[in-house]
Amino acid sequence: MKTKHAKLAVALTTMVSLAAITACGNSGGAGSSNQGGNANQNSTSATPSGSTQTLNIGLSADPPTLDPALSSALVDRQVMFNLYDTLFQLEPNNTIGADLVQSYQISNGGKTYTFHLHPGVTFTDGTPFDAAAVKFNLQRDMAPASARHSSLSLIQAIETPDSATVVIHLKQPFSPLLAILAGRAGMMVSPAAVQKEGSNFASQPVGTGPFEFKDRVKGDHITLIRNPHYWNGEPKLAQVTYKIFTDPNVELANLESGAVQMIDTVPPQQLASMQSNANYTVVNKVGLGYQGFYLNVSQPPFNNPYLRQAVNLAINRQTLVNVVVKGEAQPGYSPFSSASPVYNAQEDTPPPVDAAKVKQLLQQGGKPNGFSFTMQAANSPITLQMVQIIQSMLSQFGIKMKIDQLEFGTLLANNENHAFQASQLGWSGRLDPDQDIYSFFVSGGPLNASNYSNSQVDHLLNLAREQTNMADRAITYAKVMDLLHKDAPYVFLFHQNNTFAYSNQVQGFQYYSDGVIRVDGLSLQ
Repeated sequence: MKTKHAKLAVALTTMVSLAAITACGNSGGAGSSNQGGNANQNSTSATPSGSTQTLNIGLSADPPTLDPALSSALVDRQVMFNLYDTLFQLEPNNTIGADLVQSYQISNGGKTYTFHLHPGVTFTDGTPFDAAAVKFNLQRDMAPASARHSSLSLIQAIETPDSATVVIHLKQPFSPLLAILAGRAGMMVSPAAVQKEGSNFASQPVGTGPFEFKDRVKGDHITLIRNPHYWNGEPKLAQVTYKIFTDPNVELANLESGAVQMIDTVPPQQLASMQSNANYTVVNKVGLGYQGFYLNVSQPPFNNPYLRQAVNLAINRQTLVNVVVKGEAQPGYSPFSSASPVYNAQEDTPPPVDAAKVKQLLQQGGKPNGFSFTMQAANSPITLQMVQIIQSMLSQFGIKMKIDQLEFGTLLANNENHAFQASQLGWSGRLDPDQDIYSFFVSGGPLNASNYSNSQVDHLLNLAREQTNMADRAITYAKVMDLLHKDAPYVFLFHQNNTFAYSNQVQGFQYYSDGVIRVDGLSLQ
């Protein structure tokens, strides 16, 4: 059986053969002084102008893919946001602003979006970024096997009246659209590069971003170099090297030794000492994401709703937070943290462990003496500690949990293929609440690893997409959570803080609530 990644590669290769030349032509208009109408000269071999500074960043996992259409991991985005520009962008003040789209209008009762693109932008392979390229990217992400498919499923038609204008017609009003186009669905890849590389595109990615791909050694590093023709101003750094560390303690040691100047995570037990060290800046803020684990409802033992509920109610979230992350998180019971615009304290407050209720559920589920299952989890010390604590909590009720630690890419692949009983994977979070819940729980959603399906949940999730008032959407999501608490296809544990640290050599850092490090604008003192 082909994985989703393989299916998508085949689907996209077919699409390219049918519409490969749609990105040709020029958008017209003058670009910035750094780019103009510069044709490609394989700029990865060009000598960057300006400084020769190299920034080394530690990553806590090896990015599974650098293709936005395939990506489902935060660590991918840490790299991709510096390779690809997006149509829209998250601003530091938690609003959505324009990026490759210069201006836009919404009409026809919220069903028509007209985008006017920045002129003179090129991909780093020298081909033009224009309306045809946007159409190509959106259609690519709308392919059924794409991880972006459900996010763009309400697009009915895409028109390109000229090279600088894109008109999107929706089947119905869709309030999350701009926020979605500020994420992976809005990342623009080169159609010519996709045509050339086919299924190998993720190994030779091409965007319009401030940096371009140089090389990669799996499990060791990814190197990007400055895009000297960047339309939005040449970056200050000449090179960015992402170094891979699967042990956060080793990652921290590399920061302290100077081998890297920035790390994407700080071990919870080291936060206090790092915060008191004048040589480093530590970011530790409530994020939009959540941690938890999927329960596969399509196979035993978790095709039994009573057993899912028993596991869900047997875990003390506050104890988990205190031990695993030293209190640097919020116990959670929903996808929406206190940073979310639809946060609901009642829905997100975990119930206390009720031993009598757990035993009753086991009795109703036909397993009064408990049962056994396997939890798949990433091969990292913090994750191991977390699942071991869960293992201990469940054992008090006769529920025996075996732990299977896997390489992160394997864990993701198993998740996509529903090849697990329980799978510990969280979500980094997005500003628009639709992106924190829809794809995970709508029937057939690309991130619905649990194989969960509930027609009432489907109806409410789609209703929330049509509602334009956030207060109305919050009420709808509360109704969804009432159903998810009952069905328990996913066990929400806590909302993690965004924690990372950097040397005081690093200048120009700007925090974003999605926890992604934007390298454009950074320099070294």
